Amino acid sequence: MSIPSHRSSRRYRRDRTAARVGMLLLCVMVLLTVGGVWYLVGAETGVRQPSTVGPLFMLETGAMAMPPQATPEVIEQAAEAALTAPPAIKPAAVEPVVEQEPAIVELPAAPQPAIEVAVPLKPTGPMFNGRPIKPVRTVRMLVTAYSPDARSCGKFADNITASGYSVWTNAMKLVAADKRMFKFGTILTIPGYNDGHPVPVLDRGGKIKGHRLDVLYPTHGIARQWGAQWLNVTVWDYAD
Repeated sequence: MSIPSHRSSRRYRRDRTAARVGMLLLCVMVLLTVGGVWYLVGAETGVRQPSTVGPLFMLETGAMAMPPQATPEVIEQAAEAALTAPPAIKPAAVEPVVEQEPAIVELPAAPQPAIEVAVPLKPTGPMFNGRPIKPVRTVRMLVTAYSPDARSCGKFADNITASGYSVWTNAMKLVAADKRMFKFGTILTIPGYNDGHPVPVLDRGGKIKGHRLDVLYPTHGIARQWGAQWLNVTVWDYAD
């Protein structure tokens, strides 16, 4: 039989002491946990637990004594506290506030006053240069014809009238007259010329004196066909 050495005995005692210390720490942790739970239960029910009720730790044996069962008085007090406790108030659900756009109310439109618009009447009489004209007098005139070429105008055949206007003015429908009888711009109507529509006096002539007129045609041949005619010529003026 072998006898344990001195070192082995020391190691055995040290291990046993460490085991006891570990067991002691474990018991302390269990004690604290159970005591905390018991305290919380008492706080929830409103009943103060007696000081004798609680876990007891036995240091000598390393065992833990569990708390005794609750007495009928303690149970009755807990039941009364639970019945008399005010019911928990559940907060009412708050509905989200939805912002509504303001309603647009259409008001009836105010009656508008009637506006009378004066519509100019379309003139029904003769017109010249976009303006109404009216007859002033009638003059008996000897009417001949000429062309803008050299056979009628000689050295003045430059297609420019004595008034400075082109011979193409008014679509070559114009008249040469004596300045003592009619000034430039005088409006005349000559039977058989320009279908009786008004024509302006825009030219002069060396042989056009007194009661004589010369109407313009585009060619010398057409002018010769006109010949010379005594006609009643109407003088017009603007009516506006």
